[in-house]
Amino acid sequence: MPREISPTVYLLASRRNGTLYVGVTSNLLQRISQHRGGQPGSFTAEYDIKTLVWFESHPTMESAILREKRLKAWKRGGKLGLIETLNPDWRDLATDFGFDPLPLDYLR
Repeated sequence: MPREISPTVYLLASRRNGTLYVGVTSNLLQRISQHRGGQPGSFTAEYDIKTLVWFESHPTMESAILREKRLKAWKRGGKLGLIETLNPDWRDLATDFGFDPLPLDYLR
């Protein structure tokens, strides 16, 4: 099964060390597109959270939802540590899937 349609837990950021969003989806590419399109009234649109900084695929939606709930319960420092360990430059991982890069100063 392709990565983009497997159950996935992900973290988005507004900027480096900015506002974080933890989500779960069965289609990562579609979900990134929705976030980048800015759904009016949504948390991610209100805080301009668009950059994919971490994600993790799961074999089942049940395991992905469980992981999402656990990550949401983590303190902010734990989430920042997870990002820093696996993506220390806070690179926009969505570009690996063909999304246009965000402005260069977006995560500063």
